[in-house]
Amino acid sequence: MPERLVRGPVAALAALAAPLAVCAVLLPFRADLANAAVALVLVVVVVAAAALGRRPAGVLAALSATVWFDFFFTVPYQRLDITGGTDVTTAVTLLAVGLAVSQLAARARRLKVVAITDADHLAQIHHAAQLARTATSPDAVVECVRVQLVGLLRLRGCRFQYGTLMGHAPRLESDGTLTWGRRTWDVDRLGMPDEDIELRVFGGGRFQGRFLLRPTPGHIPSLQARLVAVTLADQAGAALQPAWRSTAPAS
Repeated sequence: MPERLVRGPVAALAALAAPLAVCAVLLPFRADLANAAVALVLVVVVVAAAALGRRPAGVLAALSATVWFDFFFTVPYQRLDITGGTDVTTAVTLLAVGLAVSQLAARARRLKVVAITDADHLAQIHHAAQLARTATSPDAVVECVRVQLVGLLRLRGCRFQYGTLMGHAPRLESDGTLTWGRRTWDVDRLGMPDEDIELRVFGGGRFQGRFLLRPTPGHIPSLQARLVAVTLADQAGAALQPAWRSTAPAS
């Protein structure tokens, strides 16, 4: 199953259904359970949805949990109505906590620094770095990195372009996020756009060129893979220092 389905429609359906399923399990014990305890259980469900299905799934789970909590566990039962002040507070708190958890989970994914521990990733970075130090031509390093990017991100194609920037292509940033124009593209939810994606290369503090990545439809590179791709591009930039620039093809 394509990753975008797992994190998209399937995750949304699971987020909506999971609180209902948990409420169905707890319903026979309604007389013995305090509503606050039921709400805490539902918060756990929302946290799981936010962690596994990303922020939209967490939001849907929070809304679903609040609705079914109201329907099954507040008086009058089997109606979307609450008469008790304590139950109103519990329901509002459940919704607020669920939405907050979803937001925090999304923010944590954006800000966290991913440790590169995969042996294959480390080997690729080491190989590119060593080649950048020893190659007699920067073109050899650029070509090595180009091939590595194709395998790492499972691309349909990749090419390197020297010279000035042209157009407004989606851009893979240094933190592994993707921007398109003025907005951030949610790769984990939407997948890679069906456009050439630029990965800029800098050497000696100056723009040297860019890799143009052509994604494979349905494949969503992990954040770790995207960070490795940025690191590999840095190795190409090291080889394209101004001292090398005279050997590069004219733009």
